[in-house]
Amino acid sequence: MTKGEKAFRTIGEVAAALDVPQHVLRFWEARIGEVRPLRTKQGQRRYRPEDVELLGGIRVLLHVHGYSIRGVRRLLRDKGITHVRAAAGGAASARPEAPSEAPQAAVDAQTFDLNHLSAGARAALVSALTDRATCRRLAAVAIQLTNDMEIAA
Repeated sequence: MTKGEKAFRTIGEVAAALDVPQHVLRFWEARIGEVRPLRTKQGQRRYRPEDVELLGGIRVLLHVHGYSIRGVRRLLRDKGITHVRAAAGGAASARPEAPSEAPQAAVDAQTFDLNHLSAGARAALVSALTDRATCRRLAAVAIQLTNDMEIAA
């Protein structure tokens, strides 16, 4: 039995849907004032569909676009909740601009010349690098290859 679109979600359901641990959602609630789930009499969090959309946008901004918590708060203040919610949907009109303080990994990634790749290969690479599970598998393969090369040398 599945819940309807407009049903309230538990913290476990939201964490699973967004692929983040529950403590991360609690941290975002504490640090980002716009995240305010409803509470039951027992104190359990219940997330409305709009809360889940907002959290999805926050996740994309933090994990994909490299924003800091401060940067997300600034976006919320300057552009509003609707803008951050839209980031989860990937709407081109609501695509956030690059963060002012780019993380070092993003700066390093920009130094690679990917022009020799076809458009499809570039899109597949970007898609793989924005998926957490795929990144973990790629890292595991790279570590294994490095270990194999050290053993062979």
